[in-house]
Amino acid sequence: MAKGLPGQDLDDDLDIEKKSKTKPPQRPRLYKVVLHNDDYTTMEFVVFILQSVFHKNDQDAVKIMMAVHQQGIGIAGVFPHEIAEAKCNKVAELAEANQFPLLCTSEEE
Repeated sequence: MAKGLPGQDLDDDLDIEKKSKTKPPQRPRLYKVVLHNDDYTTMEFVVFILQSVFHKNDQDAVKIMMAVHQQGIGIAGVFPHEIAEAKCNKVAELAEANQFPLLCTSEEE
């Protein structure tokens, strides 16, 4: 048995050290922002959304728009939850203002 000061239990010191160690911060969960195809929203408007809300260049915006058109959905980006929700809200706001039914959702990656 290790000796310390009288009345001191060395096992207590080990417990304090174990408790004081903190876990490293976890990365936030990421969410995919998905645009859904419909029969009314124009391709040009989808490209506009991808460029203005998601800051995509011309080539990437057209590529994602074509995925939406041909496959029914396209991933506009991957973000932490709050940012993904804010971008979905912005898309909904712009779509409504331009009288398009474009649906934008977020789902955990």
